[in-house]
Amino acid sequence: MANHKSALKRARQNEIRRMRNKSLRTRTKNVIKEVRAVSAEGSADAAREKLVRAQSVIDRAAKKGAIHKRTAARKIARLSRLVNKISA
Repeated sequence: MANHKSALKRARQNEIRRMRNKSLRTRTKNVIKEVRAVSAEGSADAAREKLVRAQSVIDRAAKKGAIHKRTAARKIARLSRLVNKISA
């Protein structure tokens, strides 16, 4: 464990940020799972609604730095391709 006052503060900040990032990544995984589940059922309208929500959550996670922006773009692109496939 850190001994200096500044190092103790840095450790506290890191823990708070770790927990925040963890919750954002978990939320991202859950919305992706929801889109995939609805897409598997074949409901195009419901899948589109879930996709819009998923895009928002994924973009927010990327904006806050929990995931990389290119990772976010890749996830959104794959979900969009999945939803477009069942719509066609």
